[in-house]
Amino acid sequence: MTEVPAARLAAVTPLFREVTDLKRVRVAHAEGSVADRSFARAWAAVLGGADEGAVADAECAAALAGARLAGIDADVLAATGVADPAAVLRRAIDEVAGPLHPATVARVRVAPPVAVEPVAPPPFVDALRRQPRAGATAPGRPRLVVEPPEDHAEHCWAVAVLGALLADDLGADPGAVFLLGLAHHLHNAALPDAGFAGETLLGAELDPLVERLTERELATLPDPLAGRVRDLLALRADADTPVGRAFHAADVLDRVLQVHHHARAAAFTPAQALDDLDLVHAGPVTGYHDAVLAAAGLAVAGS
Repeated sequence: MTEVPAARLAAVTPLFREVTDLKRVRVAHAEGSVADRSFARAWAAVLGGADEGAVADAECAAALAGARLAGIDADVLAATGVADPAAVLRRAIDEVAGPLHPATVARVRVAPPVAVEPVAPPPFVDALRRQPRAGATAPGRPRLVVEPPEDHAEHCWAVAVLGALLADDLGADPGAVFLLGLAHHLHNAALPDAGFAGETLLGAELDPLVERLTERELATLPDPLAGRVRDLLALRADADTPVGRAFHAADVLDRVLQVHHHARAAAFTPAQALDDLDLVHAGPVTGYHDAVLAAAGLAVAGS
């Protein structure tokens, strides 16, 4: 198969929108978004010797569960005394995973958390968590600034997860696609992002600069892992391999879904919360709630 079937892409895009919203989900007990923390956890696991495929499956499972459970993850469920955290996570996965390739669903719904000795993630992880993405830019045009910007760790995590979730459709190795997604912006640990406009102005300096900075970060990894990442990074040059196709599909989907997020947020209306999402949902005091909102002038017509 040379490309993701159109029907599959149409079916999974709403799910991918929910998954990538984990860039914007935070919890009280940890710094950064769920996506940021998953990015760091995945790199720590790989650095600690975990199999890249096992890490991919575990993080895809966490992302699918998080699409509905948000910050309620396996650690939270265990720490709060839930008797069977795995059952809760499987219910969340089963609720959203229908549009995915059956082999993908079968693999991730039973994926256990990766068990490795705890190690600190590589130094570039924190840098990528601090480095904002440029967003949409074009040569000779003013920058489109949207707030808050995503960071590079969040984007790399999203490409890793979406790519691994598409891998079975393309005959690609999910672990390879996942690790490529995690690593494809290593150079931005040191290079601030000026987007396409900045890359154009760098001209002939761009490729040597990216290569130098990438090699600087690869030097912080053990030689076998650095060599594996280097080989995978070469596959992003085109979409002629299954891994390259899965990676590029995930990359473009995440970039455009990010823009759609900002457009959706800007166009949000109270009616969407009250009507579509049933913010004031049925319960023993619903009548009282409705009376309060009506008196306050906050009721939405038709609610």
